[in-house]
Amino acid sequence: MENREQQDRDKTLITDAKQINVAEGNAKVIEWEDFEHELARLWSLSSALKEANEKKQSLQEKLQAFIQVKNESLNKLNELEEMRERLEARKLVMENMSARCKVAKEDAKSREEMLSTEVRALLVAGTSLSVAKKRLQESNRLLTEERGYIKLKNVQRKLRARQQYMISQLSLLYPVKIIVGPAQEQELESYPGSSRLGNSSVSKPINQGSLTILGLHLSMLPFTKMSFFTDKKEVQRSATALGYVAHVVSLIASYLQVPLRYPLRLGGSRSYINDYAPSVEPMSSDLSWDTAITANLKPVEFPLFLEGQDTTRAAYAVFLLNKDIEQLLNFIGVKSLGPRHVLANLKELLRTVQSSEYIDT
Repeated sequence: MENREQQDRDKTLITDAKQINVAEGNAKVIEWEDFEHELARLWSLSSALKEANEKKQSLQEKLQAFIQVKNESLNKLNELEEMRERLEARKLVMENMSARCKVAKEDAKSREEMLSTEVRALLVAGTSLSVAKKRLQESNRLLTEERGYIKLKNVQRKLRARQQYMISQLSLLYPVKIIVGPAQEQELESYPGSSRLGNSSVSKPINQGSLTILGLHLSMLPFTKMSFFTDKKEVQRSATALGYVAHVVSLIASYLQVPLRYPLRLGGSRSYINDYAPSVEPMSSDLSWDTAITANLKPVEFPLFLEGQDTTRAAYAVFLLNKDIEQLLNFIGVKSLGPRHVLANLKELLRTVQSSEYIDT
């Protein structure tokens, strides 16, 4: 039975071999004597082919597994590369944050030092303020008492008496007197009898006399009608008188401790007065006008004399000088007679300060 099955397989192999040879067009005639040998060879080839196919299948499976592992490895590698790039980016961010943190730390340290300095200064200032507050409370306590108020009034009286004495000496150096009699040119049309606030001035006729300072008249005519035929000596006398007035006003302001609105630059008959007002008024629509800029403006000087000068500038200088006298009069509570009465205002200033009312106020 086994031999028959073997023969059937052999016939099948022979038939397959013939079909193969016929299909390939290479028909081969095998002798019967060589049939068994050829059959064995074909059987071995079939076994080898089967084994090769099995190995091939195994290799394909292994290769497929290897390819899959390789793909997974590549994917992992790509993921690792992406993670490395993100790590580098994070590292760069951390370095930037560390640098910023270092700068912020240094800034905070410097601010802390500044703050500690300010705190120390505040502590010192607080201590000084506390001491000053205690002194103020003590001063207030003393002032609220009858003796303290009396002491303050006595000090004020002594101060005013001292001011009165210095200004009386000044009036002896620069006496302002009324020259009684007819005069061709006069500065004033009236002068006050008593010009305290609330009292009216007493008018005098023009021909009753004129005011002089140290014997010199202050005629306003050259300042308004200067011409080629104007008397040069009269111009010089007016400039000298204005120099005297400027000196007196400057000294009285220093005695009374009043900063003049229009400061003076003394030079005898060549004195000047300064005006800090801007020469050009700002536009009403200019809302950005800064007061600091106005405070830093350079003063404009105006001459208190006529020789070689514009009459308009000189007349304006006399006007500003009278404004200074008016400022001092207002400080002691006296009315001014107006912008044309320079010597009369000065005389009233000297008279009021030397009166007994000045000490009692």
